[in-house]
Amino acid sequence: MSDWVRITEVGPRDGLQNEAQALPTTTKIAFVDALSAAGFPEIEVGSFVSPRAVPKMADSAEVFNGIVRRSGTIYSALVPNSIGMDAALAARVDKVSVFAAASETFSLRNTGGSIGAVLERFVPVIDRAHAAGLPVRAYVSCVVQCPYEGRIEGDAVRRVVESLLKIGADEIDLGETIGVASPSDIEQLLNDVKSVVSPAQLTLHLHDTAGKALECVERALTLGVRSFDSAAGGLGGCPFAPGAPGNVATEALIALLERLGYRTGIDATALDKAMALLRVHWTDSSTDI
Repeated sequence: MSDWVRITEVGPRDGLQNEAQALPTTTKIAFVDALSAAGFPEIEVGSFVSPRAVPKMADSAEVFNGIVRRSGTIYSALVPNSIGMDAALAARVDKVSVFAAASETFSLRNTGGSIGAVLERFVPVIDRAHAAGLPVRAYVSCVVQCPYEGRIEGDAVRRVVESLLKIGADEIDLGETIGVASPSDIEQLLNDVKSVVSPAQLTLHLHDTAGKALECVERALTLGVRSFDSAAGGLGGCPFAPGAPGNVATEALIALLERLGYRTGIDATALDKAMALLRVHWTDSSTDI
C-alpha cells in the first residue's frame, strides 16, 4: 500500500457554511490563500447553491475570483444543478462536486427531490463539466446513519454509488454525515460498496460528533483508503444534518497520519497560520460585540 495519503481541505466550504458567524469575503480569500500555501492538493473553496438555502456561501464567486491559485492545487466547488454550473464555469473552478444521499428523507430535505430526481438533475451538470474538461466528484451523504431515518443499509449506499458512476462521476466521496460511525461501521461500509468501487478509489468524509473519526480513519487506512476530507480546526458541518457540528480536524488527521508513517505533503506550520487567521478574526469580532 502507498504511504501517501491525499487530503482535501473542505473548511472553506463544508466548514464555514455551518459556522454561526459568517466571514467577510476578504477573510475567506485570505484563508484559502493561506491553505494554498500549506500545499493541499485540493481545496473546496465554496458552493454555487441558492443563497437562500446556504447564505454563507453566497459570495463563492467573489472568493474564487479573489484567490491566488497555486500550481498543483485543485480549487473545487459544490454544484447542485445547471444554474450552479453556469456560475461555477464563470468562476473558473477546477473541479465540480455534486451531492447525493443514500437516504430518501435526507435527499428530500436537503435538495427538495428524491434520490432518483437528484441523480437525473446531475446528468447535465456532469456532461457539461466533462465537456469543459473538469473532473466530477460525487458525494454520497448519510452512508452509515441518517438524522431522520436512522441506520442506512449498505445496499442503499451501493445502489447510489453505482448510479453515480453510471452517469459519469469520476470520484466517489462517502460522507459519514452525522459523525456517529465506529470503525466497524466503516469496515462494513467499505465491504458493502467494494463490488462497485474499491477502497483505494474512494474518499472518506468524516464528521467527529462522537469523537471516533480518527479511529475510523485508522481502520479505513488498513482497508486501503488513501483519500480523506477534513477541515482546519474541525470547522463546520452540514446545515441540513442536526447533530453534525464539525468535520474531522485537518491538523489532527495529519498528526495521526504522520504517527502512523504516512505522508501528506502538507506543511503543518503553514496550516496553523491559516487557522490563526480565523482565530484572530473571531477573537476581534467577539471583542467588538
